Amino acid sequence: MKAPETLQEAIAYFADKDRAFEFAVNWRWPGRNVTCPRCGQAKHSFIKTRKLWFCYVCQKQFTLKVGTIFEDSALGLDKWMTAIWMVCNCKNGISSWELHRDLGVTQKTAWFMLHRIREAMGDSAPTKMGGPGSEVESDETFVGPNPYKMHRSRKIRLQQRRGQQRRGDVGVGKTAVAGVLDREARKVRAVVVPNVRRETLQTAILNRIAPGSKLYTDDSTTYKWGAGESEFIHEVVNHAREYVRGQVHTQGIDNFWSLLKRTLRGTYVAVEPFHLDRYLNEQVFRFNNRATKDNPLNDSDRFTFLMSQVAGKRLTYAQLTGKGTDSLHHETAGTGQEEQF
Repeated sequence: MKAPETLQEAIAYFADKDRAFEFAVNWRWPGRNVTCPRCGQAKHSFIKTRKLWFCYVCQKQFTLKVGTIFEDSALGLDKWMTAIWMVCNCKNGISSWELHRDLGVTQKTAWFMLHRIREAMGDSAPTKMGGPGSEVESDETFVGPNPYKMHRSRKIRLQQRRGQQRRGDVGVGKTAVAGVLDREARKVRAVVVPNVRRETLQTAILNRIAPGSKLYTDDSTTYKWGAGESEFIHEVVNHAREYVRGQVHTQGIDNFWSLLKRTLRGTYVAVEPFHLDRYLNEQVFRFNNRATKDNPLNDSDRFTFLMSQVAGKRLTYAQLTGKGTDSLHHETAGTGQEEQF
């Protein structure tokens, strides 16, 4: 049977558990050069009836899922493969409630699956964008509820939770996100930042843009470099007078912000700031792997590329909810408090 090219073909293809297993083995260990994910050695035996390997070096058993986002999951690869196909190819995302109905799992399980898949969508070894002569746009945005449409009691609760009326220069209930767009590569990077102060945004730019790039921003004071500080050819556009001046504009990165916010408002509705970085991973992945004339990707290509990133990444439920000794603690995580978009 040929490799799937549509969702219907993917469901039929991965419904065969043996075929799904062989596909995943060939993806993780090309040529079936299986190595132990714990010690990295290739001395092992395969237990066919249980579909696992026994390592003679570390004297431990391991399965295909060990060392991937699938680790410790009781779900079969058929459900995982279908979920991955849907997440990377649904342009506006897919909610946990919809996934729970489609796969026949609980909503809580679907929510956990989606976050593990978003974890795999992140770029684990990003390189700097741009370079001498390349054009790069940079901008920031705020994600969260509109305080002017918020009930006074809700605004007070948010202020009390945040500990102050304004956190740095970020408004009540808002989370700041910084992003850069490489026009030539047609790729974007985005990251959650604690504030939009000069030091924070300029550090984000320096970490993601190669020296010598042509940097286009708005005329915010946060983007003003001191004498001898800038490593870029920096030009600004004053949005009070104009939005485009020749090649100087930030329309490309603004387009990405629009896509991100429409997905958050329309599909996910409520997202905690603690989880926003993974939602950014999802939107960045789909944007960077969209079909273009120069790079005509299809659904199968996006699925294969995402499958190549699931190894070496792990997200436990304790980390996801902010509970437990191995958690990435956040004051609002796991409290059931949501922030409406």
